[in-house]
Amino acid sequence: MTLLSHDRYCDEIAHQMGLLRSVVTSGADLTATVPTCPDWSLEQLVRHMGVALRWTDALVRARAQEEIPPERVPGIGGPAVEGDPAALDAWLAETGELVVGALREAGPDTKVWGWAGVHDTGFWARRMTHEITVHRADATLAVGLPYEVAPEVAADTLDEWLQIVAWVQRNLPHRVAAELLVGDRSIHLHATDAAAGLNAEWSVDLTEQGIVWRRGHEKATVALRGPLTSVLLAFYGRLPLDSPGLEVLGEREVLEFWLERAKFG
Repeated sequence: MTLLSHDRYCDEIAHQMGLLRSVVTSGADLTATVPTCPDWSLEQLVRHMGVALRWTDALVRARAQEEIPPERVPGIGGPAVEGDPAALDAWLAETGELVVGALREAGPDTKVWGWAGVHDTGFWARRMTHEITVHRADATLAVGLPYEVAPEVAADTLDEWLQIVAWVQRNLPHRVAAELLVGDRSIHLHATDAAAGLNAEWSVDLTEQGIVWRRGHEKATVALRGPLTSVLLAFYGRLPLDSPGLEVLGEREVLEFWLERAKFG
């Protein structure tokens, strides 16, 4: 597994923020429920993403060595008035400029507190890249807009998600993570449209000690095949397994077992 460069993550955050802002200014109903995050409206989803980025900006700028309470971050709540797409867009634009600027200035190796055992700014550049990659999918799917993501970003998003699941299993007393501590089950992800040179296959073993995963083609209890973006969104619970272009081979219930429990991070 090779990480993307720090500059590439920063570029992607800026790119994804521009695309998210285009959803806000598309005329979409900001009060509409987001099907993949049914507790949120579109505006609440967008504000959540802005909050995460503002919090990251504060951590990086302060070179924080411990968690900063979100309520201490200036401007984290967004516009005072709800339902104003212009104000929301302006807040998102400023948010994106702040966090990308802070990450670029700090570089990838500056020591900063992080919640998943990695204590540097590189962690936050990568984490926010994938946070916005997935939540932009939530937003675009909610309003019926097309969704695309660069193959190398999609593949790295899957890598990071598997790392997060493994870290939670090892380090946190998380009930559903504990339920994934089972043996003799495995999952294979296979992107059928991977770009040349991109190894877009994953093998995941569920064991009683935690998941073990690697890139590559191996036989498994169940396989999920399809275009890389669709595999990503399905494995993140954003697309149904019977969506066009996706194919489930083997014991489907094993994949459903995973999807019902891998909902933390």
